[in-house]
Amino acid sequence: MAKQVNASHILVDSEKEAKKIIERLNGGEKFEDLAKKYSKCPSGKKGGGLGWFGRNQMVAEFENAAFKAEPGNVVGPVRTNFGWHLILVNDVK
Repeated sequence: MAKQVNASHILVDSEKEAKKIIERLNGGEKFEDLAKKYSKCPSGKKGGGLGWFGRNQMVAEFENAAFKAEPGNVVGPVRTNFGWHLILVNDVK
């Protein structure tokens, strides 16, 4: 079976906004809570969860970052044509 990633993300309009959220994460706030509050993606309502995905299911920049990350780590900001993402890898299989 091909490698899959289970990830959550927060999508915002600017790198500056993404970096402010990173500061809040570093300060101990929960990724899920910040996703609900700030993400402009519909997944934000459920804490940013995207579920499981494999290769070629997400835009390249997002996918590359998610597949390189270790579970439990937040990566980003990652820029795509949708905006700026912070990606939390929940699990890998």
